Amino acid sequence: MTKTTLPVIGMDCASCSNIVNRAIKKTPGVTGSEVNLATEKANIEFDETAVSLDQINDNVKKFGYSLDTSNGAGKVEDHMHHTPIEHLDILKKQVEFLFPISLLVFFLMVYDALSQYILVLPPFPFPMLVFNFLSLTLASITLFAFGGEFLSAIPRFAKTRVANMDTLIGIGTVIAYLYSLFIILFPTLATTLDLPETTYFDVVIVVIGFIKFGKYLEANSKQKTGEAIKKLLGLTAKVALVERKGKELEVPITEVVVGDVVIVKPGAKIPVDGKIIEGTTSIDESMITGEPIPVDKALGELVTSGTINMQGYIKFRAEKVGSDTLLSQIIKMVETAQGSKAPIEKLADTVSAYFVPAVLALSVLSFIIWFALGDLSLAISAFVGILVIACPCALGLATPTAIIVGVGKGAENGILVKDASVLEKLHACNTVVFDKTGTITLGKPLVTKVIPGSAASEAEFLSILASMEKKSGHPLATAIVDYAKKQELGLHTIQHFKEIPGKGVAGQFKSKRYLAGNLTLLKEHKVDFDSKEILEYTRKGMTPVFLFSEKKLLGTVLISDSLKSESVQAISDLHKMGIKTVMLTGDDHDAAAYIAGLSGIDRIYAQVLPTDKAHVIDKLKSEGNQVVMVGDGINDSPALASADVGIAMSTGTDVAIESAGITLLHGDLSKVEKAIKLSKKTMRTIKQNLFWAFFYNIIGIPIAAGLLYPLFGIILNPAIAGAAMAFSSVSVVTNSLRLKALKL
Repeated sequence: MTKTTLPVIGMDCASCSNIVNRAIKKTPGVTGSEVNLATEKANIEFDETAVSLDQINDNVKKFGYSLDTSNGAGKVEDHMHHTPIEHLDILKKQVEFLFPISLLVFFLMVYDALSQYILVLPPFPFPMLVFNFLSLTLASITLFAFGGEFLSAIPRFAKTRVANMDTLIGIGTVIAYLYSLFIILFPTLATTLDLPETTYFDVVIVVIGFIKFGKYLEANSKQKTGEAIKKLLGLTAKVALVERKGKELEVPITEVVVGDVVIVKPGAKIPVDGKIIEGTTSIDESMITGEPIPVDKALGELVTSGTINMQGYIKFRAEKVGSDTLLSQIIKMVETAQGSKAPIEKLADTVSAYFVPAVLALSVLSFIIWFALGDLSLAISAFVGILVIACPCALGLATPTAIIVGVGKGAENGILVKDASVLEKLHACNTVVFDKTGTITLGKPLVTKVIPGSAASEAEFLSILASMEKKSGHPLATAIVDYAKKQELGLHTIQHFKEIPGKGVAGQFKSKRYLAGNLTLLKEHKVDFDSKEILEYTRKGMTPVFLFSEKKLLGTVLISDSLKSESVQAISDLHKMGIKTVMLTGDDHDAAAYIAGLSGIDRIYAQVLPTDKAHVIDKLKSEGNQVVMVGDGINDSPALASADVGIAMSTGTDVAIESAGITLLHGDLSKVEKAIKLSKKTMRTIKQNLFWAFFYNIIGIPIAAGLLYPLFGIILNPAIAGAAMAFSSVSVVTNSLRLKALKL
């Protein structure tokens, strides 16, 4: 199976995306399809041996839309359809001409209506005959020069029996135009037939003008919702300075290969991912991680594409290029998440699928009822008003626009969301489960205490111990050597070095034999030590390493995995949100309890094997909890997959962690609370959008149908209905854009 994402040309509303989706799915050989109105893209899964993209596109074109299969190589030549940017430019030019005229006509309509009730107002400034012919001219220009998509929707509807927003507007404005034209051209016949003399040219002008203006504002706003991707793409360097055969060459970023030596000068962007081989510097990683403080980088450390070299001159060896770089992975994850659908969106999709046919039926029914009651003018107003106001645009934009902005906001703060459904699940969580090592703690053994013995000074003891441990490859030995280097202690040459498996090391220095190792080794050689003191330290999760000679203890080094600096505050922030916290670890109970006590964790599960962590998650879920699992994405994969939402801590450059729904860059635990906050705000925005989208239609359609006319004499003018419809879409997109200002 092949998966691809293609731009869809010509969509205007939720029913459009449903029509395109059905057209794609009904094509033989297509196994899956998801069309997103806000991103104007289709995610398609198909069998290349059974169907081609051109065949799928041919099926879509039958309904008046098209897929851009050019991959940027050329323009789509499909009648009036253009790329989103071209479409926005065309709309802008149309609006600059149409909207001032529509506003003037709308003002005259309102003035005419008010002058009949407010006697102090001067009479209508134009003779009605002159106004009608002026309106006829402007309405003809508006409908035939600017309403092409509405007109073409009518024969397409007759052919396919599938209607969208353009169909509703087209039928409504054409009926209003033709009726008005008949009144103007055949006044005697109209009088004979006892037809109302009211014309609706002004309605045609105002409705199309306002809807074009609404489409322009909506398209402009939709461009802004995708700014996160634009920002990320803007981080990509276009060229790189590489060293080849002793010469510095500037090459396009696409020509950098793994193994190239890349040179980056101060102020330049890092073009690809790699490891520093010369120089030291400070890197601004804020564009990717959201963290404002530059990060110091030295020999052997990783640098990431899209970040900025602040001061030093460095050389690094390229390790990941093209689509393998961190920035490329982030862009791919964000694009995928923004194009995905949250479960709540199914409600809007279901409603939209039945909405347009129902509106058509209701408009015809209203016309028949008012015509039967002898009021043709009211029948036409109701018919046109219902068609115009009942646009499902706002309904279709309610969820995807909020998802796009929410996912983009997360990416700007180093929170990478894999799928829209994750945001919906995350907002309801009440329990967060943390892995200990590498998640709450640094995951790296560090010397936390030095206890020198009476037989040697602290400096002498550490120097000998580090000299011996230097020859060992054990992680605890590395911690001791690193600590000695920080203390700027000189190391010695150890003779007759020997590893003692599972216990420690032995060696000779200045003709004296030394041993360094664990408690077992110490007891074997019957060396005296303070067992109570050592026991107290081990209960706190510390591991002792002893150095002794001739049964005399020279000193003890205590090594432990320390809390991350942000862990205590992160746990506290979750508690303030009313969320329970749990720690899940393979360590013994004493060590786990000590770390839990320091960090403020509510509950611990200790000595749990990686394969059993998922069972603990299932147990918590069976107790009625909505569970989030936070881990490093390696041995925690089963638990991450079992949780309602898995959050992986990415501490390197690999963010493609399949088992997690969310990835937090640079392993920053404080981002867990920010991710939950983001999900809650995004879901609140979606619910607000859906409320307003339904509210406009639930209130507007009955008024447009004339439900209030018998009691209060109120009927919704089709022109006002057009303005309300346009405003509903704009208000939904604008509400979603408020998420951009959210402080996480």
